[in-house]
Amino acid sequence: MLSTKKECVAMLLAGGQGTRLGVLTKNVAKPAVPFGGKYRIIDFPISNTINSGIDTIGVLTQYQPFELNQYIGNGQPWDLDRLNGGAFVLPPYQRGKSGEWYKGTANAIYQNINFIDRYDPEYVLILSGDHIYKMDYAEMLAAHKKNKADCTIAVLEVSLEEASRFGIMNTNPDGSVYEFEEKPKHPKSTKASMGIYVFTWSKLRDYLIRDEEDKDSANDFGKNIIPNMLADGQKLFAYDFSGYWKDVGTISSLWEANMDLLNPKSGLEINDRNWKIYARNTALPPQYIGDEAVITDSIISEGCSIRGNVAKSVIYQGALIKKGAEVRDSIIMPGAYIGENARVSHAIVGWNTVVGKNCVIGAPQEGPVAGEWKIAVVGPEMELEKNSVVREGEMIGG
Repeated sequence: MLSTKKECVAMLLAGGQGTRLGVLTKNVAKPAVPFGGKYRIIDFPISNTINSGIDTIGVLTQYQPFELNQYIGNGQPWDLDRLNGGAFVLPPYQRGKSGEWYKGTANAIYQNINFIDRYDPEYVLILSGDHIYKMDYAEMLAAHKKNKADCTIAVLEVSLEEASRFGIMNTNPDGSVYEFEEKPKHPKSTKASMGIYVFTWSKLRDYLIRDEEDKDSANDFGKNIIPNMLADGQKLFAYDFSGYWKDVGTISSLWEANMDLLNPKSGLEINDRNWKIYARNTALPPQYIGDEAVITDSIISEGCSIRGNVAKSVIYQGALIKKGAEVRDSIIMPGAYIGENARVSHAIVGWNTVVGKNCVIGAPQEGPVAGEWKIAVVGPEMELEKNSVVREGEMIGG
């Protein structure tokens, strides 16, 4: 009989509602939001997993799961359609006729203890489904084993000014964690938790059960599991990550991450043959660029038809930009239509939205205000009448 035992199983938390993305996540979960012209946000952690040699991943869904479930399917685009292991969509556990919502990140893993136990792993990798980054989890796992750690937390150096927005790991010279502070007003270090954890499964399993028994717990890794392990003297280590990483939980950060694809100095490279980002894409015809079109510093996906001017923008598959239209510093999502002589600047136009003739969406900006860009957003499946105006920072749809 084929053994199902795995050294490491990955659990991907992909149930977030993503309320700060407004109309973009009204009908889809945040990890299913399009990114970079042909991808979804969730493609990055899933691709990282298979590139790291981990072939068993549970994807925990909750909010608006249908499109995400359909997108992942049997995992074939990521080489995860396997007899032993593969990709598994794990909705909240059903008890009898009713289900129980995931109450927190720790509870989501607790509800799937039986799934993890089936593979009898030594280690469990916990991931978030709403970050854009490329990371070799095998290196993090190797550090975990070398340190004989009970838990290893990936950290990213941030500025002192930004540190108050993150969970901060205070460490000893050897990298061991002696204190965890959630969004401290006066941070002692700048090592920000990325929400990526490697746990020794036998240890985590015990803490998940204890946490579930605590009726006052928020059932959260950052608020409960990590502090409880520290309080008990367990061995926790920080793992330093220095590559590109961005939490795309806001309109401004989602726009910035797309724009980073156009900046060679950003560190975000999606055409790296040694670390491919896989995606499920339907076949579309080649893009068409009209003789009147002018395109500079932009990503144009398959199936697009461009007859207007496009500058420093990301144009997703199947989008149409008509004659005389100008699109600058913007994200045009799949199937969107930009009408003749429309002006789109510092904006996100949702999938299958029609922007009528002479519409004005957003406005040019010199830079962010208090760290946030004023991005105009037109939600998915909208139809704007000709001459409509959507001002900078305004969001419509829903």
